[in-house]
Amino acid sequence: MPSLVMNMNVAYLLIGGNMGDREQYLSSARQLIEKNCGAIIHQSSLYETAAWGMEEQDAFLNQAIEINTSLAAVNLLQKILEVEEILGRKRKVRYGPRLIDIDILLYNNDIIETKGLTIPHAQMQNRRFVLVPLAEIAGHQIHPVLQKTVEQLLEECPDNLDVKKIS
Repeated sequence: MPSLVMNMNVAYLLIGGNMGDREQYLSSARQLIEKNCGAIIHQSSLYETAAWGMEEQDAFLNQAIEINTSLAAVNLLQKILEVEEILGRKRKVRYGPRLIDIDILLYNNDIIETKGLTIPHAQMQNRRFVLVPLAEIAGHQIHPVLQKTVEQLLEECPDNLDVKKIS
């Protein structure tokens, strides 16, 4: 009898938000990600950061998570968008306030560039609020385009926003 072995993919996600009960939204996002996308293997502490891009808004809570998923990258993105929708995300203003935001940072060592999906995340190396939590759980992970570790990217990051660990 042939064995049915599913290929598991490793994805690193950043979840965040700055509206409502931020910790509760992140908790709900983690539960829905586990239910719809794959098992959470590691999760960083929670970090609070001033808003990036559009600064006149409340601070964000962010967390990096590592998941094992059987989903292809494009299907993972689709499921993530569904999770955001379930949690009430409305895409109105670029860099504006949001209940929840979920980004795929890395997916295996893949490099993907399509109209709707860019992996690795195109701006991760320029954002401390991404690199600080990601370095906590995947500091030695190598960015497949830049060929540097997450720790190296954090050391070289031009962003100087304060990223505070809160838990």
